[in-house]
Amino acid sequence: MLTTLTLPAAPSLEALRTRRIRVRSADELRRALREARDRPLALDASALDCVLRTDDERSLLEVQGAMTWRALAVHLGAAGERLSAWAGCGGVPASVGQAISADAAGPDGAPLSACVESIALVTVDGELRRVDRNTPARLFHLVVGGQGVFGLIYSVTLRIDALLQATEHAVPAIELELPGPELGSGIEVQSLLPPDQVEGFLADARELAAERRLALRRIAVRPLQAGAESALGWAKREWASVTLHLQLRATLGASVHAAEIRRLVHAAAIARGGSFPVSAAPEVSRAQLDACYPELPAFLAEKRRYDPAERLQNAWYRCVTAQLRHQACESRWGN
Repeated sequence: MLTTLTLPAAPSLEALRTRRIRVRSADELRRALREARDRPLALDASALDCVLRTDDERSLLEVQGAMTWRALAVHLGAAGERLSAWAGCGGVPASVGQAISADAAGPDGAPLSACVESIALVTVDGELRRVDRNTPARLFHLVVGGQGVFGLIYSVTLRIDALLQATEHAVPAIELELPGPELGSGIEVQSLLPPDQVEGFLADARELAAERRLALRRIAVRPLQAGAESALGWAKREWASVTLHLQLRATLGASVHAAEIRRLVHAAAIARGGSFPVSAAPEVSRAQLDACYPELPAFLAEKRRYDPAERLQNAWYRCVTAQLRHQACESRWGN
């Protein structure tokens, strides 16, 4: 969990020497954020990985944001065995805080936000606030799935009954390994498709692979449920998550080729009424962003309202804001 805090104005060369701080408590996190008013900081919150509070009567468990799902499963004992199995699947964010920031799909394919009672958030001003669906509801919906740009998640209070119920109804991905030669580096691209469009999309993917001399080595398909609570929610409807693992030839232009392939795959999904997780926004075109997340400019306007100087940043935020600063134009790699 590494976040960068920048200065609001053009800094001096001395200030540009970003200091990295490892925080181990809420107070250290608050102090670090307040110190960032004077100089840029890179915060490492990976030590915030403990269980804080158990409420057996209400079946609630408060854990720090860097608590891993595997560690949580161990804490739950026998009841956490299915949770451990889900945490071992590919594509699952490692920590509770990362998963909530992405509003990742849970074991049953529904957004994990359904298992969240409240969030303890440290804002950019160093204030520790507890947010839930009632107080203040708007901030809760911005933080869940907000990619970490509204504050740092210190802790998450989980609805353990709901989480364990989700593991009981877990829907594993259907994976297909495809034979073929080893070409070199591999990339994974996740798309969201209407369930009745998966077969056609896979045909498009095979055609693209043949045309571009790629090796389509693995396909994973998993049903996802509707239930968006996030301001940037992906779960506006039921989807089929389709993840393609493609191998590219090792060439000098492999990285450029990979970026082109990602956009072409997303274009094929969008053409069939599909979308992509908002975490993939840095790898798509401006036109693709506009098509799938028209609410993104309003989301960023809320970010600037809470953080006018844009001091709290990460790689996702910098990429997305850079894209939106440019006028949308026709992409030669597709829409």
